[in-house]
Amino acid sequence: MTEANITSAKIAARNVDVFYGQKKAINDVSIDIDNGIVTAFIGPSGCGKSTFLRTLNRMNDTIAGARVDGQILLDGEDIYAPSMDSVALRARVGMVFQKPNPFPKSIYENIAYGPRIHGLASAKSDMDRIVENALTKAGLWEEVKDRLNDAGTALSGGQQQRLCIARAIAVSPEVILMDEPCSALDPIATARIEELIDELKESFAIVIVTHSMQQAARVSQRTAFFHLGSMVEYGETDQIFTNPRETRTKDYITGRYG
Repeated sequence: MTEANITSAKIAARNVDVFYGQKKAINDVSIDIDNGIVTAFIGPSGCGKSTFLRTLNRMNDTIAGARVDGQILLDGEDIYAPSMDSVALRARVGMVFQKPNPFPKSIYENIAYGPRIHGLASAKSDMDRIVENALTKAGLWEEVKDRLNDAGTALSGGQQQRLCIARAIAVSPEVILMDEPCSALDPIATARIEELIDELKESFAIVIVTHSMQQAARVSQRTAFFHLGSMVEYGETDQIFTNPRETRTKDYITGRYG
């Protein structure tokens, strides 16, 4: 029995390599991601943190020439096994992108789209409940409950990002991946998203890629530092920021490069 098979982690990655054609973008990354925890990926631009994040719900499948080697298990199931349906996987492992990307539909339809595809509501009353619940969890219900038929794209940037988080929540995922979810937002909207992340971790395993070390320190309990396609160090966030074991981590955190 391999180590990956006996871990209690929600997601267990073992010896993961990612190639784009001949170019190796990720080198031998192993990490456990647990429930009830926010895990932050930090590192300089182009270090592989977003590339690795995308392996966790097979978003790299959409890129021509991409190949993932190694093993990634979700509750002990190999997500790259031929029997794994990538659409069903992405319902279980939701994703929120850097720029808010609401569908060109109403606020209601933005949330209802996923549950409808996955057959989660048999009646309109069920769908109404799913929509309200997702918007409430995303901290948006009170702001939009009287204009659910308005276009999602008419919301402010921060509201659009919370709408995208609600859209991810609506299909009852187990993990939420966030790829720099605040980089396009102002400080007030960023603070709202950070508060939301703190609330959501009670219900989901959350992984956030962030270019902001301050944000990683505020929102995460564990941090992984990536550099040149490798994961240099992974541990409790406080330890990574105050007493890193690796010189490269210390140099990045103290601003020697970035």
